[in-house]
This record gives sequence, structure tokens and C-alpha cells, in this order.
Amino acid sequence: MSDPRITSSIFTRGAVDLSTLRGPAPASSRPGTPPQGGPSNGAPGAPTAGGDTAIVDVTEATIQSDVLERSMATPVVVFFGAAGFPESDEFAPVLERLNAEGGGTWVLARVDVQENPRIAQMFRVQGIPMVYAVVGGQPVDAFSGVVPEAQLRQWLQAVLKAGGVTVAEPEDPRLDEADDALMSGDLDAAEQAYRKILADAPADAAATAGLAQVGVARRVAGADPSAALAAAESAPDDVAAQLLAADIEVLSGLAEQAYARLVGLVRRTAGEDRETVRQHLVSLFSIAGPDDPAVASARRALASALF
Repeated sequence: MSDPRITSSIFTRGAVDLSTLRGPAPASSRPGTPPQGGPSNGAPGAPTAGGDTAIVDVTEATIQSDVLERSMATPVVVFFGAAGFPESDEFAPVLERLNAEGGGTWVLARVDVQENPRIAQMFRVQGIPMVYAVVGGQPVDAFSGVVPEAQLRQWLQAVLKAGGVTVAEPEDPRLDEADDALMSGDLDAAEQAYRKILADAPADAAATAGLAQVGVARRVAGADPSAALAAAESAPDDVAAQLLAADIEVLSGLAEQAYARLVGLVRRTAGEDRETVRQHLVSLFSIAGPDDPAVASARRALASALF
């Protein structure tokens, strides 16, 4: 379930053997016994404010109860870090804040690698910060280093889904701002906002669709819809006229008609013209999304036209 947008992912399923860390849970970590706290700072080993058990500090004595056993019911994210290391100190508060937002849907287990080198060795930690997801008693994914918060949120969503947790997809306020700019006609601001989102999350479908809409809006700017459609009707092999007509049809709610128009043009063209039409059609697909039945049908028709 590794998110390809997190390029520092290093996890290989089965590479971590947690069996040697299993053992009788100490009395302090058995059900019904309150967890013990630690130093009062934001690094691993610090107590959780308010005694929130969604964040725990793990040692060899408690890893079975705090990670393995808890992961049978709730996904556990294990954070390996150490106080005094800049990237670790920077990333720990982000995880803690997202854990608080999660409202108990996942557990953050913090491991101080200086105090618990054997745990770090068993998880094959070669640098900090490093983060593992453990579900059902087994590690399911991991990444090393600091990643942008947008990517981290998406990774956490995947972890929760792997753990069978039903959660609402988080709303990205940047997307709202980009959409507002698009609706107001500020295409430059909208494009900049969508591209910024895609820089953090290249596969973000909503931002991809928004950027495609910016392109359509720019292409039809100043065009007379009726005249453009008439021109396309009178010149069926004029690539520029057909592309503009398809854009107008998409904006008019006639996406299926636009798809059919361009699939037909693909059949009648070759070389660079055919590729131009194909790319244009694919960009229009991204506005609706891959789950749209009309897109699925048009993709099949496109494949037939190409091959």
C-alpha cells in the first residue's frame, strides 16, 4: 500500500521480524493498568498531554502491548526518533498533531532510538526520523525522513484503510482556495494553487481535474460557442476547430458528445495530429475522473481507435 508519492518509502513486506520482541507484558502495560509517563518534551519518551492514550512511548518491555497487541484492534504508527536531532524534532510534533486530529482512530507509538537501540535494530532503522505502520500485528508500510504534511495525511489515510477504519477523506483548504480562484475567473491564481498541490501530491485527482479545467477555460476564452461549434461542423477534419468544439461541449455539460467527437477525430488523423488529439482527450477525461462511466466507455473507444 506504499504511496508512490512518498519517494522515500523503503518498506519491504516481511523484512521485519517482530517475533523476537514478543514476550510477557509487564504489569504496567497490561489491560487496566495506566501507562507510565516520561520526560516532558516533544521527543520520543515524552508523556502525552492530558494522558491521551492515543500516543504512547514504547520500550522493549511494552512493545508487545503498546504496538503488537494494540495493532490488532487499531492501526499503530511507530515513530523512531531522538531528542536533539533537528529532523526528528521537526517531524514529531506534526505526527502528534495529526494523531490528535484523528480522534483515536490510530495510535502513535514513539520510540527513542537512543534509549531503545534493539527495537530500532529489529525494525532495521538506519536513520531518523523513520515511521512504520503496524496493522494486525504486522508492519504494512514504512518511510524514512521528513515528508510534506499533505503526503503524510494521504499515507495515514491508506494506513487506516488497511486497518479497516472507515474515515472521511480530509479536505485540503488549499483545494478550496484553488477552486474559488477558478470560479472567480482568476485563472493564474487557480493554476498556481493547483500546481502547488500537485508538487506535494502528483496523483491528487482533484487538483489534476482543476488544472485541466483551467486549461479548458483558457482555451475557450473569447470564443463564440455557437460560431465555434458551427465551424467544427463545417470542417470535421480541422483539428483546432474540433478541439475547441470539444472544450465548449465539456463546459456545456455535453462531455460524452465531446469524447465521441475526439475519438472520431483520432480515427481520422495520424502522426502528430493524432497524438495532439489523444492528449487533449485524456486531459478532458481528468476533469470527470476515471470512475465516470462515460470516461470508461470513451477510454475503451479510444483504445479501439488507436489499436
